[in-house]
Amino acid sequence: MKDYSNIFDVTQPMKCDVLVVGAGVLGLSSALHLKRRNPDKRVTVIDRLGGPGQGNTAKSAGIFLNLFTTEVNRLLGDSTIDWFHHLQDDLGYDLSLHQCGYLYLLDEDRYRKLRASVEEVRGRGVEVDTFDREELAGMIPDLATELDDEAESMGLEPIERGVLGVRCGSVNTDSLARSLEAEFKKMGGEVSYNTEAERLIVEPERRLGVRGEPFVWQDIRVAGAETSRGRVDAETTVVAAGTWSERLLDPIGFDTLARPKSRSIFVFKDQRLEKLREAEGFSGLNMLPFTHIPGISVYLKAEPTEGSVWLGCADDFGRRYGLEDEPRAEGGLYSNNVYHALVKYLPCFRDLRPVNMWTGQRSVNSVDRTPVVAPAPGMIYVGSATGYGITKSDALGRTVAAVHSGEEEAELYGGRRLRVADLGVEARNVGHEMFKV
Repeated sequence: MKDYSNIFDVTQPMKCDVLVVGAGVLGLSSALHLKRRNPDKRVTVIDRLGGPGQGNTAKSAGIFLNLFTTEVNRLLGDSTIDWFHHLQDDLGYDLSLHQCGYLYLLDEDRYRKLRASVEEVRGRGVEVDTFDREELAGMIPDLATELDDEAESMGLEPIERGVLGVRCGSVNTDSLARSLEAEFKKMGGEVSYNTEAERLIVEPERRLGVRGEPFVWQDIRVAGAETSRGRVDAETTVVAAGTWSERLLDPIGFDTLARPKSRSIFVFKDQRLEKLREAEGFSGLNMLPFTHIPGISVYLKAEPTEGSVWLGCADDFGRRYGLEDEPRAEGGLYSNNVYHALVKYLPCFRDLRPVNMWTGQRSVNSVDRTPVVAPAPGMIYVGSATGYGITKSDALGRTVAAVHSGEEEAELYGGRRLRVADLGVEARNVGHEMFKV
């Protein structure tokens, strides 16, 4: 296999046809499909970290789902799930796909507000099951369906309904990122790790050779990036740096419709959680689905490869926006906050403490909770996925490749088509997503 360690020549700027900034799943998927459609072009990926998917991809919950209310998000999710199965079943990559489902546990008021959306999604062909309180009690014996007086004084409401997205589950994020990297390299793609993009280079379309340009009357374009290892000139620069994209795009006045916000995950491993992990009846795997309890801003994942339960906090209002290079794990968030409500619904967590924890960040698009793929002169931005970058990664990579080729529609895996302008900024047309985590 080609050695990519010396693609930089310190004596002169490196040149490529397409520079992709970011080796998370969105950057690698974009690079893969750009190279697939342009085999003769030099496509280069750079990342400030030491390997594929080591940023917020690695710190995510690692889920896939198609339980969305908008047609755009369903297309992005469904086609990407099909691609995951193609990678694993046809190309031989072990992604640890587990179709265990995605379960919302809802109080009566939340279910009433979401019920019309559930029926609409079902009517469009998405597999959705619903369960009443008695059914949930039988399938998740550890779930408390009756709350005590203290819980009521805390403002907690009893769980009345469960909504299950059937074609949903978990994926190993490291395996996914490495499979995309491997497929990209097979085609001759280049990757340079430990290479940070420090700023985007903005130049006039027609250079005058005069000090101070570009001037305001000149047409300008992104012409590459200054990196920690030297300048890279590129015909097209794809910015897929996740929450770090704002550092590159804010200085040139490009709006991503998103802002960074942290998310914490806590890991538990205890015999008292085995019965919870092995919840029956939701799928053929006899394991707890990825479970979201919106009333307390908590989600749970029975991690299939290590026998643990992951717990994430999905608090939004009250949590600040802000970019952090190395966000700190928030132990107090669990012990002093989440724990007191969690044990009212799941008493099996009583007196348990996490054995591990970490905090990552997501690019939150609070406008419509849908990703952005938007061009600018010499540049394409992909991101603003609001925590769903993994489950939409392949479709977004194909959309980037379609934008690069100047096409009006992207052909997603399986032949489905998507109007690329719908995911842009100027002619955006995506609707507003009701399901969220």
